[in-house]
Amino acid sequence: MAWPCRTSASTRLWSSLKMLSRVLNFTIFLILALAFIETPSSFTRTADVRYRSLPWEPPCGLTEGVEALCLLVFLADVSVKGYLVGRAQFQKNRWLLAYLIGLIVSLVDWTVSLSFACQEPLRVRRLLRPFFLLQNSSMMKKTLKCIRWSLPEMASVGLLLTIHLCLFTMLGMLLFAVGEKDEEQDKERLAYFRNLPEALTSLLVLLTTANNPDVMIPAYSKNRAYAIFFIVFTLIGSLFLMNLLTAIVYNQFRGYLMKSLQTSLSRRRLGTRAAFEVLSSMAEKDRATSEAVGVNPQKLLQVLQRAELGSSHKQAIVEKVYSHGSTLLLADEFQKLFDEIDKTVIKEHPPRPQYQSPFLQSAQFLFGHCYFDYLGNLIALGNLVSICVFLVLDSDLPPEARDDFVLGILNCVFILYYLLELLLKVFALGLRGYLSYLSNVFDGLLTIVLLVLEISTLAMYGFPHPGWKPGKLGLLSLWDMTRLVSMLIVFRFLRIIPSVKPMAVVASTILGLIQNLRAFGGILVVVYYVFAIIGINLFRGVIVPPGNSSLVPANSSAPCGSFEQLEYWANNFDDFAAALITLWNVMVVNNWQVFLDAYRRYSGPWSEIYFVLWWLVSSVIWVNLFLALLLENFLHKWDPRCHEQPLAGTREATYQMSVGLMFRDILEEPREEELVERLRRHPHLQLCR
Repeated sequence: MAWPCRTSASTRLWSSLKMLSRVLNFTIFLILALAFIETPSSFTRTADVRYRSLPWEPPCGLTEGVEALCLLVFLADVSVKGYLVGRAQFQKNRWLLAYLIGLIVSLVDWTVSLSFACQEPLRVRRLLRPFFLLQNSSMMKKTLKCIRWSLPEMASVGLLLTIHLCLFTMLGMLLFAVGEKDEEQDKERLAYFRNLPEALTSLLVLLTTANNPDVMIPAYSKNRAYAIFFIVFTLIGSLFLMNLLTAIVYNQFRGYLMKSLQTSLSRRRLGTRAAFEVLSSMAEKDRATSEAVGVNPQKLLQVLQRAELGSSHKQAIVEKVYSHGSTLLLADEFQKLFDEIDKTVIKEHPPRPQYQSPFLQSAQFLFGHCYFDYLGNLIALGNLVSICVFLVLDSDLPPEARDDFVLGILNCVFILYYLLELLLKVFALGLRGYLSYLSNVFDGLLTIVLLVLEISTLAMYGFPHPGWKPGKLGLLSLWDMTRLVSMLIVFRFLRIIPSVKPMAVVASTILGLIQNLRAFGGILVVVYYVFAIIGINLFRGVIVPPGNSSLVPANSSAPCGSFEQLEYWANNFDDFAAALITLWNVMVVNNWQVFLDAYRRYSGPWSEIYFVLWWLVSSVIWVNLFLALLLENFLHKWDPRCHEQPLAGTREATYQMSVGLMFRDILEEPREEELVERLRRHPHLQLCR
């Protein structure tokens, strides 16, 4: 096999690639953030149409110039990728082709914007910006493939849901129809089943339980037997079909992710085997005879010194190489070396300081013991209880009638204890040892902030005394300062989590989940971005202040529970930030029927299609994908084989878990014959044996 070894040049190339990757990531962030600055700008204090001032609008050419620089970076990126993969491979890669087409469309649309002096009604390139984020992440692409594979099964459940909705809609229209002998009009019919579209919308919202029991009350008040209709609908739709949809998404996600992770494992094994073949061929050149095939440990150490690896992983591999001595490393041994990369990273804490005095040694043992932490947790609990007591006692009193004397004294005492606890832990563990625990860093930062606030309060208002109610001095009043201190004390109580193992398991699951949420968060950013831009183009300016339109009733005359009566004026699509918040509120599906009704009245009945599509994409698909990852992560944590692993955030260790490690136990290792055969067919490798 012929392959020149240029480690220094490879290192410089790798460093350059890392820098280019950071530049590309920053460019993606920058072009996505332009939506907050561009017309319509989000630079106003409030999104409420009644109180919103005129926003600052950037001059024409400012954001367009920044966007042009971003597009040039993307153009350079796609050119480099096209050069590296070759023309033939570039034409077969759909993502790169879509990347190039998106850039061309964006550049054309950018030119059109300048020719219209930035006054064009529609900017197509805004919809294409999330694609630049999407194509830059392999895990996001895999997630999209997982969604695509799940669509047939999801469509089958969706068809059942559609039939379920249509069937009960027709039954409801017939059940709540007004007959000839009815003396008064049916309230259920008038409110929720007036016509077919409104009946369908009412039952669709009931599927999410957002309007339960409102939709049932008029009919139920007339005859209790009508409750059976709504209970059966909810049982079949919400409790059976919607949960079945969650099960399908979880199953498909897990199945496709297994296949994706299996492919990734095979690629890593193939790369490791290729490295073995390269280094073993170098060893053969250095030897007069080649009875055995293997890698010279000294050559491997030279390569490892220049390799881009985490310090802990590199140290573990180097120690294993030294343990082999001067014997050649065979293929299996070489592979086992790089298994260290997948292992749990345990953070080693610095050694404790050594004291000569027996008294200091006893004090160090006492204040470094876990029971001292338990005492601190008990004190923090007492502080929290005292705050709760005063919140209950002062809940019905106006600010001028409150006496903060006792609470001020208690806060002083507790903060002094927190400071003493910090100093004693630094004495027992040493400064470096104290800072090596995340829980201590969390405690220490909050203690310092509390101390600064308390000193500021005492300097401005003096020491607490009965009737301690001086006027406002500086930026914050005494009540604001006390409230801020109390909030930080409540936040500091989170230190108790690592001490309770069930809570620690849940917290560790959340931390592990956050580390693996980049792909899912990226998909959510893409979906939010696209729907926000579409919403701005469809609904910008349709929500107007009361009195500016005949469609907008005054709050006093608005129906109870309506958009106007609830004062939802800030939920609009007049700028990008407001659109994101509106979409979030609809995704939560609490009172989302209010949004459907308001935008139907202000912009037309077809607006409901937009909100229903958003509900399907966000609440049904993405939330179920999130639940799938959460379940898999949590089940892994509760697996008996994982109980010996240290929990994230605890003093014993810092547990780093990737998505691949979660499923490592059930992945299949590729066979050696497969790897060698694939290397023989590789266009850039020539195996000599």
